[in-house]
Amino acid sequence: MNSIRIWNMRAARIVPSSRYSEGPKEAPSRAPESLQRIVRVDHAGEYAADRIYAGQMAVLRDKTPASEAIREMWETEKEHLVEFERVMRDKRVRPTALLPIWNLAGFAVGAGSALLGAKAAMACTVAVEEVIEEHYNDQLRILMNDENFDDSELLNTISKIRDDEVAHRDAGSEFGGKEATESYPSVTNLLKMGLRTAIWLSERF
Repeated sequence: MNSIRIWNMRAARIVPSSRYSEGPKEAPSRAPESLQRIVRVDHAGEYAADRIYAGQMAVLRDKTPASEAIREMWETEKEHLVEFERVMRDKRVRPTALLPIWNLAGFAVGAGSALLGAKAAMACTVAVEEVIEEHYNDQLRILMNDENFDDSELLNTISKIRDDEVAHRDAGSEFGGKEATESYPSVTNLLKMGLRTAIWLSERF
């Protein structure tokens, strides 16, 4: 029990939420509200993904064949987070006020899934990435159909990150994640519903 407390405290400090809580110091964003919501929720999503993988690696470490794949996916999510931090600064978009909640919830989901085993951790990845792929595709359709939107750099960023998330989903499937999600459909559906709720909230608050 003491060892669990130790790694939990250490991993929880990997990405302190105070790093993002104050938000940009510049003047208010001139970006349309719809674009602010897109940037805000994407930053929140990548932040939460970072915390999920932090929780998984705190439990699994290097104990399973899947650990290296999870570590590689985590590194990619860190890159995504840095990229959306840059976009937020450039467009002067504030982060969601819910980051402290996503900090704890993301870590708890990651650690909880990993405590059930490597396949359960990969099932979490598959379920999350299926929703995220759908989310990014919806964003891309909205932006490409907007005649007033001409930020090709942001389109490319979202498209590339969407492709990375699809690759994560496929990697999770290779390690038994897809099979595990099909074995526990109620848990998978609950996780997806929670994620869609988090997306809705992060866009607005």
